Amino acid sequence: MTETRDVAPPATDGGEPPDGSEFGVGDGSDDGPRIEFRGGKWASTVPLVFFIAWAIFQSGVLGIGGPDGLVVGALVGTILGLFLVRGNWKTYADAIFEGMTQRVAATAIVAWLWAGMFADTLQVGGFVEGLIFAADALNVGAATFPAAAFILCGLLATGIGTGYGATIAFVTLFFPAGVLIGANPVLLFAAILSGAVFGDNLAPVSDTTIVSAVTQDADIGGVVASRFKYAIAAAIPAFAAYLIAGAAMAGASLEGSAALREAATATGLVHLISMGVVIATAVAGRHIVEAVSWGIVVAVAFNLAFGLSSVSDIVAFTVTETGQFTSLPFVVVGETAGVGGSLYTGAIGFFPLIVLTLLIVSMAQIMIRGGGFAAIQELLLNRVATTVRRAELTMVLGTATINGMITINTAAEIAIAPYVARIGEKFNINGYRRANILDANTSALGYIFPWAGGVLVGYQVMIGEGGLRAEYGLDAMVVNPIEVVPYVFHGWFLLAIFVVAAITGFGREYIPDRASEEVSRA
Repeated sequence: MTETRDVAPPATDGGEPPDGSEFGVGDGSDDGPRIEFRGGKWASTVPLVFFIAWAIFQSGVLGIGGPDGLVVGALVGTILGLFLVRGNWKTYADAIFEGMTQRVAATAIVAWLWAGMFADTLQVGGFVEGLIFAADALNVGAATFPAAAFILCGLLATGIGTGYGATIAFVTLFFPAGVLIGANPVLLFAAILSGAVFGDNLAPVSDTTIVSAVTQDADIGGVVASRFKYAIAAAIPAFAAYLIAGAAMAGASLEGSAALREAATATGLVHLISMGVVIATAVAGRHIVEAVSWGIVVAVAFNLAFGLSSVSDIVAFTVTETGQFTSLPFVVVGETAGVGGSLYTGAIGFFPLIVLTLLIVSMAQIMIRGGGFAAIQELLLNRVATTVRRAELTMVLGTATINGMITINTAAEIAIAPYVARIGEKFNINGYRRANILDANTSALGYIFPWAGGVLVGYQVMIGEGGLRAEYGLDAMVVNPIEVVPYVFHGWFLLAIFVVAAITGFGREYIPDRASEEVSRA
């Protein structure tokens, strides 16, 4: 039901909405601020605000991508916050540790590690060459490759429920294939990120979907069904935009790319089965760790059975001298001792991003314990959200703002969820509508900002140890995160649709219009 009236009947449910604590992060307002700051509650935002200023200067002004420098910015911002604390610094330090141990950070980290091992194992098994062969055979040219990548990445992300995992897989496998056949690298990276937005927003098993539903007292099935119209409304023009931009934007001039394309064979396409195993297992309701683990097992088996890679390509112990163990297939002789192979490089490349994630979540926890989020709640509830239309605009822009600060989208969603619930209940806005607003913006902007987790995880695949630049020796295999911002079409369209929906009332529902299945059963 669509409703455009500007005044809603008062909410009849006097219960408190979930505060997100069951997901590892609370709103910090249940017993007052636990950290006292000089300058009051707003001073607790200093670490995150400093980090964002650093990120903008590094990425936007200097054009330096990657998480390494952002780690320094997060560390400096966290230290600056110490000097604003009143009294003992122990409570501040405790908040840092409390944030770093939240499950939301661990969830993203585990997805990166498993997806990285899986994607690198497919890469050494010739899947990229298989994709190049298939693209040539099917006449999927450079102009249409970004649009195809958007659709396929969206389907994978929807199936496995993690946009981060889909980004890793597609940047590792589809990105080099597309660049080698002549697609524009910037547009292709952006198309992959758009597909990740689509899946993160719509997948029933996505963390963002689950959090948005549960924190707004809505059932997951109803939430997914109700948000499909918004996702498709953004996906159709995004697909068209990638077709148009793909034809207009030239690809990079790559020396030797013709030889690489001619050498491509279809054998690596056997790994379509490996990816199918992951999707089928995830859709069957298995945990993403189990699903990707089965994919890794199948990929390793195919690599060895079909001679696509050696054992040492998958895991290798490098020694400096020949000895009794060098006859083993996973022990090799080299100049420097160490460990290598796809399982190693697939995981190790994300370590800087893992550190950054822990620091970002800890800065968010400082803001929560210091009362910064409570101050935002008071401002939004009492001064900004004075009508239904303004309330929904506040939810849309508020989630966008918080996501710009807490760049791990699930963490941002958990932090803002209690306020979305309270604003929505004040104006009797249905839980489905609140969940859709909450999820769309945290999903979209988590793959747009150059310091966002979704963007950085793809960039890390390009520059990390054993990454695309090292694998192919081509500068075109690296895209600066700041360059993709305008081209993540699905993310921008999704944000625009909810701004328009808030203003016009498109899709607006009130609590009496339709009750959540879980709420009605209770």
